[in-house]
Amino acid sequence: MSTCATASRDLDEPLAGTAATARTWLLLEQPGPWGAKALTSSHLDPTVGRALEAAAEGTGVRVALIRRPGRHADRHAPTSRHVYVAHTVPGNAWLREATTDDPARLLGLDFAALGAGDHGSVGRVLGARPHTGSPLALVCTNGKRDRCCALLGRPLASELVDSGEEGVWEVTHLGGHRFSPTLLVLPHGYAYGRAEAPHVKGVLDAIRDGRVVTEGCRGSSAWERPGQAAELAVRTSTGERAAGVLGVLETDGTAPRWEVTVAHADGRRWRVTVAQGASLPPRPESCGAALGSPARMDVVAVRQLTPV
Repeated sequence: MSTCATASRDLDEPLAGTAATARTWLLLEQPGPWGAKALTSSHLDPTVGRALEAAAEGTGVRVALIRRPGRHADRHAPTSRHVYVAHTVPGNAWLREATTDDPARLLGLDFAALGAGDHGSVGRVLGARPHTGSPLALVCTNGKRDRCCALLGRPLASELVDSGEEGVWEVTHLGGHRFSPTLLVLPHGYAYGRAEAPHVKGVLDAIRDGRVVTEGCRGSSAWERPGQAAELAVRTSTGERAAGVLGVLETDGTAPRWEVTVAHADGRRWRVTVAQGASLPPRPESCGAALGSPARMDVVAVRQLTPV
């Protein structure tokens, strides 16, 4: 069976620079089935879902629903739900967790402050505390958005749980169906594509040790897509694996060419030239869609700058 994921894999479409962009992730547990637009087509009150979408607009916060892997009971009874909030910008990355019986309480959060990295409202509104457990492994499984996410994502999530991994959740949408199964790891916000369980376990082991695995990585959600590609290119060229030490200082230019300045915590800087190309030959960006040529981020040059 040909799918958007098999086409992308067969054509060896590059992964770097394809991650969803979000400085901060707000994750709400919602059991049961999800529709294509999960915040308004699940058992979550659609009025609350629409209000969360509106509150997050333009703040750098991305709202998603999560659920435990396995069978999803079609129940409407109120339950206590997990809530996670994660800021992914290096130098101020954090992950907070809470539980709530009333999802509408999330509307009391200061979304602009969350997007800027201030977690104060999470504590005041939800009584959140720092997450001290395993890193979160969020696997996209929403088959109503694309069948590849269900066909490939659900088995991956189940295999990770069966292998003893904690912190595994199914998530509604990470973008890039054609890279299924897709994965987001928090607190650092690196996304992965074409993920397989042994590789994911290696990614999670590395995060526990404060390291980043670049193989199969789509980029950090903290940055726009040119910055994602640039940061990964610096990691590849220097062999840097430590998490939280590289940041995107500025991105100059507009599509199809950017000059991205990447900085290390130790003071080193690099200028990375990123060009936007088109993935050829045409392929479906999602199952059932017309053939297209999705944008790709190609790194043209990585130059270390001389300290002033």
